[in-house]
Amino acid sequence: MRRCPQCNRTYEDANLVFCLEDGAPLSSISATSSNEKTSYEKKTKSSTAKVQSARESVLTWRISAAAILLVGAFLRLVKLSLVPLHHDEGVNGNFLVTLVRDGKYFYDPQNYHGPTLYYFSAIIPWVVRFFGGKVTGDKYGLTTFNIRLVTVVFGIATIWLALMLRKRIGTIGALSAAGLIAISPGAIYLSRYFIHESLFVFFTLAIVVAALKYYDTGRSAYLVLCSISVALMVATKETWIINGPVLLIALITTGLYFRLRATMDGTGAGEPSFVDRWRETIDRLGGPIPILTVALVVFATFIVVAVLFYSSFFTNYPKGVNDAFKTLNLWRQRTHEHEHPWWQYVFWLIWEEGAVVVLAGFGALIALWRVNNRLALFLALWSFGLLAAYSLVGYKTPWISLNFVVPLALTSGYTLEVIYQKLREFQQPLFFILIPVLIVGLCGYQLYQLNFVHYDDDQLPYVYAHTKRPMLAMIDEIDRIAQKNGTGTDTGIAIVSPDYWPLPWYFRDYKRIGYYQQIVPTNEPIIIGSEAQAEQLKATYGDRYDLLTSQFDEGAYPLRPGVDLVLYVRRDVKR
Repeated sequence: MRRCPQCNRTYEDANLVFCLEDGAPLSSISATSSNEKTSYEKKTKSSTAKVQSARESVLTWRISAAAILLVGAFLRLVKLSLVPLHHDEGVNGNFLVTLVRDGKYFYDPQNYHGPTLYYFSAIIPWVVRFFGGKVTGDKYGLTTFNIRLVTVVFGIATIWLALMLRKRIGTIGALSAAGLIAISPGAIYLSRYFIHESLFVFFTLAIVVAALKYYDTGRSAYLVLCSISVALMVATKETWIINGPVLLIALITTGLYFRLRATMDGTGAGEPSFVDRWRETIDRLGGPIPILTVALVVFATFIVVAVLFYSSFFTNYPKGVNDAFKTLNLWRQRTHEHEHPWWQYVFWLIWEEGAVVVLAGFGALIALWRVNNRLALFLALWSFGLLAAYSLVGYKTPWISLNFVVPLALTSGYTLEVIYQKLREFQQPLFFILIPVLIVGLCGYQLYQLNFVHYDDDQLPYVYAHTKRPMLAMIDEIDRIAQKNGTGTDTGIAIVSPDYWPLPWYFRDYKRIGYYQQIVPTNEPIIIGSEAQAEQLKATYGDRYDLLTSQFDEGAYPLRPGVDLVLYVRRDVKR
């Protein structure tokens, strides 16, 4: 039996480490006589000092949790439109524009991810359109800030989910884990990206949190939430085929390891068998019939949610659902793209997330050695198991790292909880402050450099084939010319460069725009070509157009590494 020293609640489950009410570490108590228990309970409950301490602990927790959420929100929201859209963001934005303006979206399994990002992102433009009309909706609904706001919200919600694990990894552990996610350079950078990863990682963690809530409380609503999270994870990105099995393997391995260690250490003699524990859990959750009923509801919920999204809410049924199955085979054939060595993720993580990697490594060793916290071991197996699984695949992109950063941060939180409790044993808890100060200093410098200074510098790990900031200067120049000539969004633009993403997002309001990807006869006022086409551009358009040089890169406008754009303006057009 175990007891919470703050609220005095007792637990029969010997595997619990922290109180389910206030997150305080539990103390073991012997099976003493009922008189001794009663005497002890009366003595502790009469202590007003402890009651006051518990109240202060709750208040401190709420203030600390709110502060971490506010910091995480600020770092993700400030200057959200600063960074130009990545190529992939532009493609996603194009899908969103079609969905918002034409009400059409059909899942494409060939080269794109799931539908959840687009439907969640369409909510803001649709609401603005509903209350303000089409023009207002297009102007104020479809903006760079708004589309990225969706991924930011899911990034902040991921921090909140980390705080929900307080009762399993402790107060300091949960606050530390949430804090590490809040100030993670990569988690911030990728939360500010209009791509699927922020949603995908949130839904993955939501599965774990909801499942734990169901186990702790027996409330079927949490299992339904778990099912919805699974469905949304599947409907977000095809890599669920990696994340899902890793979660299951980590869960099974955790149980087997605890059983093995109990046998090896000789501590399992008085413990109930696996079958007995299974029966006890079933009884605690309501019995076989209620559990089976809930399971059927959960399965039906999963099917309904997944089908709704993949079928575009039955506007593309059954093709969208069939394509959801085809995509696994299609993506399996593309693992040679973006190919990097097996150690690439480890290298990227150590560069930008070194503190989290080191702390998580120690946390994994502690969880393996102490064998007193099942969730801690599960988190460690999830973190490093997922890292190993993705490392075995040739296809590697930096944004996939977010899948590791979050569970690594949770494991790191457990490490810091253990350190804090040890320092308390030696009556030196204040020394713990040095650790977060060092981490905040290191991460603060890195997150500032990555997110607000060198956000388009491809020398940094998370900056991968990113759009260069001079591209925004080219957009501003074209807008200025359009306004000066009084043609506005009716200005004709011919884009003959083979590479042009994410330009369609920035030109989404222009009505006369063509993406030709090659030199074509045209008389449009503005032509955008590639510097690689310089000779052809001059020979074809040089007699009627002037090259408008920029202040960047020998007069060109860098789009991304290896791609420079040039701007031609017809001679009769006002500059």
